[in-house]
Amino acid sequence: MTYRKLTVSEIEKLQAQACTSQNWDIITVHPNFDTQYIHQVNFSGDIRLGYFESEFDLPGGLKKHSGLKNVCLHNCTIGNNVLINNVHNYIANYEIDDDTFIENLELMYVEGRTSFGNGVQASVLNETGGREVSINDKLSAHFAYIHSFYRHRPLLVQKMEEIVQRYVNEVTSDIGTIGKNVRITNTGTIKNVRIGDCAVIEGSRIIENGSINSNEYDPVHVGYNVMIKDFIICSGSRIEDGTMLARCFIGQACELGHTYSASDSLFFSNCQGENGEACAIFAGPYTVTHHKSTLLISGMFSFMNAGSGSNQSNHMYKLGPIHQGVMERGGKTTSDSYILWPARIGAFSLVMGRHYRNSDTSKMPFSYLIENNDETVLVPGVNLRSVGTIRDAQKFPKRDKRKDPNQLDQINFNLLSPYTVQKMFQGIEALKALQETGGESSQTYTYQSCRINGTSLKRGIKYYNIAITKFLGNSIISRLKNCACKSNEEIREALNPTTTDGLFQWRDLAGLLAPSTKIDDLIDDIEAGKLTQMEEVNKVFAELHKNYYELEWTWAWDKIQTYFEVSLETITAKDIIDIVEKWKDAVISLDKMIYDDAKKEFSLPTRISFGLDGNKRDQKIDFERVRGVFEKNAFVEAVLEHIKVKTQLGDNTIKKLEQTV
Repeated sequence: MTYRKLTVSEIEKLQAQACTSQNWDIITVHPNFDTQYIHQVNFSGDIRLGYFESEFDLPGGLKKHSGLKNVCLHNCTIGNNVLINNVHNYIANYEIDDDTFIENLELMYVEGRTSFGNGVQASVLNETGGREVSINDKLSAHFAYIHSFYRHRPLLVQKMEEIVQRYVNEVTSDIGTIGKNVRITNTGTIKNVRIGDCAVIEGSRIIENGSINSNEYDPVHVGYNVMIKDFIICSGSRIEDGTMLARCFIGQACELGHTYSASDSLFFSNCQGENGEACAIFAGPYTVTHHKSTLLISGMFSFMNAGSGSNQSNHMYKLGPIHQGVMERGGKTTSDSYILWPARIGAFSLVMGRHYRNSDTSKMPFSYLIENNDETVLVPGVNLRSVGTIRDAQKFPKRDKRKDPNQLDQINFNLLSPYTVQKMFQGIEALKALQETGGESSQTYTYQSCRINGTSLKRGIKYYNIAITKFLGNSIISRLKNCACKSNEEIREALNPTTTDGLFQWRDLAGLLAPSTKIDDLIDDIEAGKLTQMEEVNKVFAELHKNYYELEWTWAWDKIQTYFEVSLETITAKDIIDIVEKWKDAVISLDKMIYDDAKKEFSLPTRISFGLDGNKRDQKIDFERVRGVFEKNAFVEAVLEHIKVKTQLGDNTIKKLEQTV
């Protein structure tokens, strides 16, 4: 678009409409520019103006025409059909795109060269430093995980910082940008902030040094009394109601509100924070905290739900707040729980009570950690039979609110995976070692500063074996889904992995599940300088996520051979039928445990406080009116349907295989 200078008559009209300029000659305008809607504007520096022809429809039916009124503009480019009205101080050094609405703004400017929050270092996990992550527009949970946790590889950290710095250099500017269709109303100061398309900012107090990466697919909303400094906010996120942030990364589709406060923290996709406080946390996808008395500090979490009053300590009052902790994916804390860092809690574990010892239960997933007389009691594997665990696994994919086609985090929602099942194998090995050392008749065992009761240990081995059988059975049935199974040779060909990638250990990179060997390859490429851009690294993460099931099968088949004592060269249809029968027993057994656990929610004690002024019959009716009947509960019906469907799947698989026997 070629802009033109103002005509003499246009300058006269603008002056008649109370407009002033230090130099009218350097103002350029769109060929269709009209002075009609420009009033009480002070121009200075380089100014470029579009045309003002359309109206804005406001809530309540009010219409306002685009234009400029009561504003001071310095070094600004204003797009087409923009409305700027009542800026109490001024707008300086900004390019404002088409159809943007700005009204009742205190001040908005860019001062000097800025990277708009890119490159700000958040001191995650350790308040005193040492694990800083440089936040940026393209940061994924997986990149941040490696950047913060792999300090034992200084060359890697250096190269990753160089990758971020390249991007920071690209976006550094002395001119800020406001995207298309942005709405900014009743807002205080905006300083050194870049705002993407379709963002809505209303009633915020101060927004300083950051990027609001809104877009037409998934707009960002920043609400009343919000105060944020040194930040990145990704698409689809909502920052509301007096939230205060400093040196924070807010990932896609996050929600922070109700006076939540956080500093030096990373929140990745679909995190929610209300009322409470966070300091130096690595909040992987789906970290949720809703309660005013909850403090999350110096820990790594993902798929986590923090109960009211949950707290951790990273300070032993010796060398400062230097300790950190990890709750692996799927962790939960009950009300008034407490964990003394350093500690590491196994995946999908529930923490109840207050724990003052530095426990490591990472090899015991799906466990309870219960406080008893200031001692941590570990109940291995018991969470596998919990209705809450299954409900969580089902709800996470449904609660993915990301609408942006460019998703930064590659999230694997699987409850059973090579990552969690490898932990079960390790758990069984550790529990059996305790049995051998302490004797099978022992009443209690000590493991990683925890006490395990003898009955809990035996049940833990049982639960882990059931879950392992379920996972491995699922894998082999899925693998043979499209195989006609007309001969053992055809079956063996279908079972043969197409790659050796996926063997050995797997890692959870804050939501992405991948083989350790593939992560090590990625790290080697970064160190060797083969990957030098954020997009290149994120593309590798996306490919690993895309190929998950092929990589999973490589790992599962290796374990199937040892667990069920078969081999690719000799396995037959009859062997697989035996595995499927064991799988059916495992699935049904686990579902029945879950069914029984759900039934507790409809027992007589749960009816207390129902039917307050009536008899027992009234209590029952009141309960059922509110909670429903057990047999008709949606989750219970889903469990029963799951038993039916999986039984049918097993029977059909067996029937298909029997033709080869």
